[in-house]
Order: sequence, then structure tokens, then C-alpha cells
Amino acid sequence: MSLLDTLIERGHTRLHIRGEWVESSDGATFEVLDPSNGRPIAEVSSGSVEDALAAVEAAHEAAADWSSVAPRTRGEILRNAFRLMIDRADQLAELITLEMGKAIKESRAEVAYAAEFFRWFSEEAVRNQGTIQRAPGGDKRIVAIHQPVGVALLITPWNFPAAMATRKIGPAVAAGCTMVLKPASDTPLTSLAIAALLEEAGLPPGVLNVLPSRRSSEVVSAMLADDRVRKLSFTGSTEVGRTLLELAARRVVNCSMELGGNAPFLVFEDADLEAAVEGAMVAKLRNGGQSCIAANRIYVHEKVADRFADLLAKAMESVRVGPGLDPEVELGPVINAGAQADMEEAVELAVSGGGRVKTGGGKPDSPGFFYLPTVVDGVSPDNPVLRREIFGPVAPVVRFSTDEEAIRMANDSIHGLAAYLYTSDLSRAMRTAEAIEAGMVGINRGLISDPAAPFGGVKQSGLGREGGHEGLMEFLETKYIAVDW
Repeated sequence: MSLLDTLIERGHTRLHIRGEWVESSDGATFEVLDPSNGRPIAEVSSGSVEDALAAVEAAHEAAADWSSVAPRTRGEILRNAFRLMIDRADQLAELITLEMGKAIKESRAEVAYAAEFFRWFSEEAVRNQGTIQRAPGGDKRIVAIHQPVGVALLITPWNFPAAMATRKIGPAVAAGCTMVLKPASDTPLTSLAIAALLEEAGLPPGVLNVLPSRRSSEVVSAMLADDRVRKLSFTGSTEVGRTLLELAARRVVNCSMELGGNAPFLVFEDADLEAAVEGAMVAKLRNGGQSCIAANRIYVHEKVADRFADLLAKAMESVRVGPGLDPEVELGPVINAGAQADMEEAVELAVSGGGRVKTGGGKPDSPGFFYLPTVVDGVSPDNPVLRREIFGPVAPVVRFSTDEEAIRMANDSIHGLAAYLYTSDLSRAMRTAEAIEAGMVGINRGLISDPAAPFGGVKQSGLGREGGHEGLMEFLETKYIAVDW
């Protein structure tokens, strides 16, 4: 029996509140579609405002007991969850592909990545360390401790339904926080499966509550208006992030925001072009380009631009496109019809300013929300396509002539999440990495995500960091105690 069939049979397509699987208060449901053909694969309960507040209440009631649980015990629960995810990797990967569409190879990689957050934070749970020092005036000791921030609202996107959930749940569990998870309505099934897995791993009722809903604005607004919610951790677009920050500001809610990106990918004239193309394929096509750290703007030195564009187009042409469950497929569909239309619009924009489509540039003649891997060469540096987060398999190539020009163009964005650069000169690499306005920079590599590293951006790409020790600290608040002994 598939994991999807198991979820449906056990009623795990309902809301998960206080350790119970319950229907929404008004009986509302919504369909989850398979992006490879547009057909429904499951019906999921759609939480209401009443359900959202019930989930907050459940988390609040569980908070006192959970925060007093020994860090080692919390860590062991996460370790159990890690083992369960690895044991069931194939089933979880199939579920991700069914509801999100990515190639099964990438879904397996996502499960392994997602599980690592449970393992990493199982180790970080025992590293909540404070400090003691003598005050400079000598009149007291300064004791600083870190305590759980409280009930946390976690909002995750559809593009990495497992990893974006575990990247938030892991540190929250390790810190001793209780949670309400609101997964994206396009991909709620993976989050529900993870909730069931954590329950099996020993997580007490009420610590994690999961609220799928098509009424996102209503339920999130209601939870952010509740005095019991003390933390918001959101991954999604900058536009939605701005709105959530405004709502959170009304009660001064502690916020972590991982928002949109517009990652530049710089190729200097001394770069190993074959390696640069290989890195660009990873940075651009990982998850079909539907990633906040995807290479969005490819800047290539004019001396090597023609050769690079030819090599990239040849590599893109070799990518096999199709339904993600086919083990030979390398690129699945984009998430929905709207995303497919966005790809068409992006290519039209890129071409309107003089760009030339070297490969792709359209939809294949097949059902589902597919778009061909596309390279548009000769895009003008002021083309409006470079201002938007493409979020799909479309790569605009722009030429530059000097290092200063490349850095200026790379920084010409409201976003600053990730950046990539290829060069054989270490000094140039480090100078450029320091000069680029981004929270993360990959030097001669197209894959930068690591659970042990602090993930996050600058400018309008977000606030705070996920992963690393910093990820744990996002769910803790510092308390200063003045002691005279």
C-alpha cells in the first residue's frame, strides 16, 4: 500500500490537533492535484478560523509541560523521527512527487535533506548554552539563559513540502516550543505524513498541530491576532512576507522570514566553463527552478559568453521532461497552470528586449503543467525579466565586461538571498563574495543548502536564519538575570 493510500485509509488527510485527526469544524475540504496531469489525488480537510484557534489552544496547553522536558529527551524524539524518515524514504519521496510534481530522484534527495534537519537539531537540542560573567562594576553577576519563545506559527511553501517543514519543526522541537504548522494548500499531504511520523517517534499530543486550509488569509490572520502566538516562522514570497510582517507588528510577534530570491550566477572569463555549466544546471534546474535560491539571472563575461550559452543550451536540451514518477525523468511539471503561464510571460519579456531563445521556450505537447528547459541568450541588463523571481526552468543570460559591472548588476535587486560565482582566482572569488549583497554565496558550486549552515537572506529576502546553531536560536529568547552572590 502506498503512503498516500495509508494516509487516506487512516484519516490522516484531516486536521491534526491535540494528537487527534479531526474534520474541519464546518466540514470543508479541498482537492490536492497531481501537477503532471491536473487530476485530484486526495481530498483534505480545510481548516476554519475556529479550527485555527483550537490548534493554538492545543499548542498553548501543551507548552508548559513540553518546555520542561529534558533536552536529551527532545533530541531523542527528533533522532527517532530521522530514522523513520530514512526507513520510509521511498514512500515519502513518492508522496512528494505525487502532490508537488518533481522528479522522483529529486524527491528522494529532498527526503534525505529533510531528515537531516531532524538529525542536526536532535544534536542541537542539548546545546542551548547560556553565559555567566561578572559585571564590569563588580556589583553582581550577569547570567544569561535562553528559554523557548512559546507557541510558534509555522507557514511553509509548496516547493519543498518535506524540507521546509522539518527545517522549522526540528529547531522548534529542540528548543522546547509547541507549534501550529500551516502547510501550503498545494502540497499538504507531506506535512500530514510528517505529523504522523513524529507522533510515532514519540512527540506528545499538542506539541505539533497541523492545519491544512484553503482559507489561508483568514486562519493566519486569526492566529497572529491571538496573544498566545509568540513566534512566526514563514517561508514564501516577499509580497506575502510583507503582509505577514504588518500583521505580526500589531502584537510585536517574534518573526523569522525566509522570503523571495533573485539569485545572480556570475561566470568570469577565467572560469572552468564545463564546471560552470554543470553548476548552473544544478542551481537553475534543481526542483525545476522552483526554488528561492535558484539561479535566476546568469551573468557571463563577454569573452566566454557565446561558448557558455552554447554549452548551457546543449545541457538543457538533454534534460528529459515528463511525469516525475518515471525514474528516467529529470524535470517534472511546474506546480500549476498559473506557474506555467508565468514561464510563458517570462520568456516573452526576455525576448522583447532582444533576447534570443537558444532552446526551449514553450510547453511540450502533453497534458499537465510542463514547461521546457529554456535558455534565452543576449538579454539586456535592464530587461524587466531580471527584476522578477522566475521560479521555473527559464534561464536568461546577460553579458558583462568587468568585475565591477558584474557586482553592480548582481546587487541591482531588492532581494539578497543567494548568489553563485565561478572563477579560478581565489582572491577574486572572495572579493566578489564579500561585495555581493546576499546572505549566502556559492563559490564554484551550484548546491549550497546544508542543514548545518545558516540559511537566510538580506534586504527583502528575509529576517533571521534557519539551519545551523542559528536555527535553534530563532526559537529561543534571551533572559538576563542579575545575581549578587
